[in-house]
Amino acid sequence: MTEFEEVYRLYFQDVYKYALSLTRDEHTAEEITQETFFKALRSIDQFDGRCKVYVWLCQIAKNTYFTQYQRAIKGEQLSPEPKHSDSLEERLETQETAFEIHKILHDMSDPFKEVFSLRAFGELSFKQIGELFGKTESWARVTYHRAKMKIKEELQ
Repeated sequence: MTEFEEVYRLYFQDVYKYALSLTRDEHTAEEITQETFFKALRSIDQFDGRCKVYVWLCQIAKNTYFTQYQRAIKGEQLSPEPKHSDSLEERLETQETAFEIHKILHDMSDPFKEVFSLRAFGELSFKQIGELFGKTESWARVTYHRAKMKIKEELQ
């Protein structure tokens, strides 16, 4: 087994979960995960080891997602009616409001954008999010809460 095959075997499921947290769609997450590993294989010689392999792969996945997302929304002129609810989590249940939240997230600065996406749309714990950023679990919780407040403000 080659070294890259071992990386693929070790990290495929985690990168897939990360992509799923971004896309909320299994098919799209699979595509992004496959594209991520293809890009990683092409540029493995550029990996300098300053971060964990998992973090590097997730960065590739995130960039791949945002590239695909930009292409998808360029042709769409959707203007859904915002639905009002007290709970942001309840609002995520509807596709229209989820799209509105994605639009707000798109314009939100990092790390708020990414932390919120990882937590709200994915299966990552605050501990995992903190680790991904090289921060603490508390940092991830606070960052998520601040992002959530910004989104609520924008939705009103």
